[in-house]
Amino acid sequence: MRGTGGRGAAGRGVEMTRVGGWWRVTRPWPPGLRPYVHSYVGYGEAVASPYRVRLVPAGRAVVVISLGEPFTQIRRLHEVSSSSGVIGSLIAGLEDGPRVCDHPGGQEAIRLELTPLGAYRLFAVPMSELTNRVVELCDVLGPEAGVLVEQLAATGDWSARFDLLDFVLLARFERGPDPAPEVSHAWRLLTREAGAIPIRRIAAEVGWSHGHLVRRFTQQIGLTPKMSARVLRFDRAVRLLSRGGADLSEVTAACGFYDQAHLNREFRALAGTTPVQSAAARWTEGALAQ
Repeated sequence: MRGTGGRGAAGRGVEMTRVGGWWRVTRPWPPGLRPYVHSYVGYGEAVASPYRVRLVPAGRAVVVISLGEPFTQIRRLHEVSSSSGVIGSLIAGLEDGPRVCDHPGGQEAIRLELTPLGAYRLFAVPMSELTNRVVELCDVLGPEAGVLVEQLAATGDWSARFDLLDFVLLARFERGPDPAPEVSHAWRLLTREAGAIPIRRIAAEVGWSHGHLVRRFTQQIGLTPKMSARVLRFDRAVRLLSRGGADLSEVTAACGFYDQAHLNREFRALAGTTPVQSAAARWTEGALAQ
């Protein structure tokens, strides 16, 4: 990272920690961001070197503001084409499968994970338009996003960076579209139960037909209620396995899988890996190191 000792200046209220080969930079979020943001962190390589990571579905949208070298390739796993069209700062919508990212080294960035309804409010577009897609930041937020990235890159002090980004995010959240109360309630039910709730029960509770729920939910969340439930159940299993020493039988039961064969199938489908491989993997900012 740029600045004294290879790092940007920390600034007031900022915590900078070394995690493996990375510097991780955090600061408490303003209260106005908390309903919409799941994770908000700056990071950079301590020693620049090429790397590859695998992103897996987590039920969240991602914003990466690139302050250093761009990714060389971002693609869905097993995708034939190696061209993503993404060269720098980006937005990734909700996914229903794994994605591989290659970087040449020298990365410095700010990464946000947004709740789907936070993303809907921030991006002000139907989330279904971003499902399984990675697009340039400016394609969604307009040319002013490019100006913001330039200002953030020119600022060496992390506190000033966070101040600037907080101001822009809070302004966009303030004027963004409100999701339907029924969709918000349906998402709360799904997340509260980590996907282990029948969709018909959700439809009944919000007072919509099944078909209407699927249409409105998919538009504002990005995935269907059924796929969202699968992703949330999978994400809970990933988090349990990442604690170390987790028993597969206990994880299977806790997350509502029929049996371990069902657990294995879901990991293959959503991550392209197995539960055992996931438990042994090294995770970096929400991604599996390859």
